[in-house]
Amino acid sequence: MPSKRVVQTRLLIVSAIIAVALLAGCAVKKEIWGDPKSGLNLTYRMEENQILKYQVSSEQIQSLEMMGQTMETKSNSSIQFSQQAKGLKENNLQLGITVDKMEINVSGGMAGNITPDLGAEIGKSYRMTQTPLGKEGGFSGSEALEYQLGPSGKRNIDSSFKNIFPDLADKPIKIGDNWTITEDDTQKAGNIDIHVITGSVNTLQGLETVKGWECVKIEAKITGTIDGSGEQMGSKFTFKGNLKGTSTWYFAYKKGIFVSMKSETDTEGTVEVTAMGMTIPMKTKSKSEFNLLE
Repeated sequence: MPSKRVVQTRLLIVSAIIAVALLAGCAVKKEIWGDPKSGLNLTYRMEENQILKYQVSSEQIQSLEMMGQTMETKSNSSIQFSQQAKGLKENNLQLGITVDKMEINVSGGMAGNITPDLGAEIGKSYRMTQTPLGKEGGFSGSEALEYQLGPSGKRNIDSSFKNIFPDLADKPIKIGDNWTITEDDTQKAGNIDIHVITGSVNTLQGLETVKGWECVKIEAKITGTIDGSGEQMGSKFTFKGNLKGTSTWYFAYKKGIFVSMKSETDTEGTVEVTAMGMTIPMKTKSKSEFNLLE
């Protein structure tokens, strides 16, 4: 039978082994978002029933050169919306989107000033899905959220939410790393069919605290093409052009929440008016801001 001292020694050894194992377990434990040195795993995450409120504001100036004169159209829009997490389905976020406030104003151009009545849209809700990397889809109930925008016809609100959140990298990224996102989107805006292909090279610039959130700072360079066709005021036309731009955005990587973005794009192209055999140079400058509200 082992002596009391031998038993005590064995117990001390076992206790030491357990302590070392526990410490080792703590040492290798990693947060799901990783770390800046080995690479951050960026994913969208929300707690069930969590509500986030956002505002998107944009300004667009379009110039057409016609018979030696410049025709300029200015557009301003602002949307405030609430986003509520409705759980997960096949690892994708199920989101309820409610329009809290919406304003659109178009001035200049051949149609003159247009300020559509959007009161019927306020307070309406629909659903969409979002993958962990930010791809939107699965729109349900948005078909009823339509509004009239002058002679260009009716528009559906889901066009404002397609690709609204930036897509994240599908691999761990460190400061200085980049990833490329390509988007191919076709949509109908009243009587106009629009096809846009864009590519953005996103680079992780560093870490910053924004509005109290620990964020990654991302800068993106954007290039792309746009083409389409339509009919307005009895005239059929086609258009095509190239676009380029930049954006800076912030993502709270520990919480999985998008925080803010500022973007600027320039588009240059031509409009072909079929009946008149005219080719009209076109330039468009766009600015937008997208912010998580306090």
